[in-house]
Amino acid sequence: MNARGWQMGRKALWAMILLLSPMMALAARPQVMACPDDPSPLLRGAHCATVEVPLRHAEADGEAITLFVRRIPADTAVAHRGEVWLLSGGPGEAGASLYPSIPTYQKAFPGYDLVIPDHRGTGRSTRICPAEEAPQSPEGTGLAGSEWSSCIGSMYANLPRTSAFSITEAAHDLGVLMAGAHERGQVLLYGVSYGTQLALRALQVNELAVDGLILDGLVPPEATDIWDLSRRTALVDDVGRQSLDAASLSRYRTLLTVKDAAWQKDVPGGDLRRFFAALLSFPALRERMPQIIAGLGDGDTTALTATVGDWHAALAALGQSGDNQPALPLVMLVSASENNARPALTQAMVDEEARDALFVSPIPGLLVGGTVPRYPRDAWFGKSPQRLPRTLVVHGTLDPNTGYASARQHAAILARAGSVQFHTVERGAHLLPLVAPHCFSTSVQAFVVGGTAPQRCVEPVSE
Repeated sequence: MNARGWQMGRKALWAMILLLSPMMALAARPQVMACPDDPSPLLRGAHCATVEVPLRHAEADGEAITLFVRRIPADTAVAHRGEVWLLSGGPGEAGASLYPSIPTYQKAFPGYDLVIPDHRGTGRSTRICPAEEAPQSPEGTGLAGSEWSSCIGSMYANLPRTSAFSITEAAHDLGVLMAGAHERGQVLLYGVSYGTQLALRALQVNELAVDGLILDGLVPPEATDIWDLSRRTALVDDVGRQSLDAASLSRYRTLLTVKDAAWQKDVPGGDLRRFFAALLSFPALRERMPQIIAGLGDGDTTALTATVGDWHAALAALGQSGDNQPALPLVMLVSASENNARPALTQAMVDEEARDALFVSPIPGLLVGGTVPRYPRDAWFGKSPQRLPRTLVVHGTLDPNTGYASARQHAAILARAGSVQFHTVERGAHLLPLVAPHCFSTSVQAFVVGGTAPQRCVEPVSE
């Protein structure tokens, strides 16, 4: 078979794969499609498809939605072993948020196809507000100021549809998409951040044949009243303080007492506490904070200005632009419904809790009031799978999004249901394939071949 014929054969095989399961055949007719014109060389050779599934899986004859899936075949120079399903974070992030880390995933999972779905409500899958989040709308898949009221209004006007964009319905989507996967080799399931919550819910509501589970940036136990999103400022403040030495902390406190300093105009949003909290997600930029603090103390904004530019560049490289902007309606809906332990949170409470913080998150403020509707938590909330496949948790000690202490606690709970290994990345942040690729790939490689991942790792400093 020539190269062109082989490619056509692979596409035909992909179409057949999507049709293997009777469950999928009943749910919808999967459609192979040309992959969107993403110029990244990382996506060359990828296969794409859309899959129709029920809006509510208990109502197979009701409204349907469409899910977008991208498959990146393994290097043919390596023996094919199976596939790994990669679940992005958020809620609200498209699968494209994982694309910048494809080389690290390929190194960590040699011989495995990478399968990356867009969760319902995100990316190229059906959105909560189809008109306002359409690519051709004023802000594309983002929301322009004029679109917010109509989007939120439609969410309230059709509560049954809105509430179907829940974690549990998204977990059932995975049951449909992954049906028959084990017939093609070993199956691994990877989730990062919200993706870990979705993976664990999927293992509860489906009979998934999974050979290994990798949880990167494990979320807190769902029933927590200590580490939920409404308390994110407490987490980033703790991580931020750990990131600085005593002398820098002292100088930083002094800086924050200065009113109307000339350098404040150079800080994004004019709030140094929020900007420094944002830097915590990028270890290379986080380590510049002492230099920025020292410079600002002397009236020198050189380090600050350079870091602001590099921060914008780092954000732009995350794969969340164009049609893959974060789906804010879904972010707000799921966060308010399932990840906020204090629905009665007020702005006064948020302000009081941030008053003495040196690092401040904007997330608690977004949870105040009833901007979007909430759906009721279902019977799966707060529970864990009764049985787990071999599981590896990888987590950084300075993760500002999913705390290290809460991850340790959650991992201990999960260990009651199966074998759980825990790999610690010293001073690691969030999304380890991106910020600590060496530690991530070496630990996952050891786990995937049936071995034991090292307990701890320090990411080498890039030259």
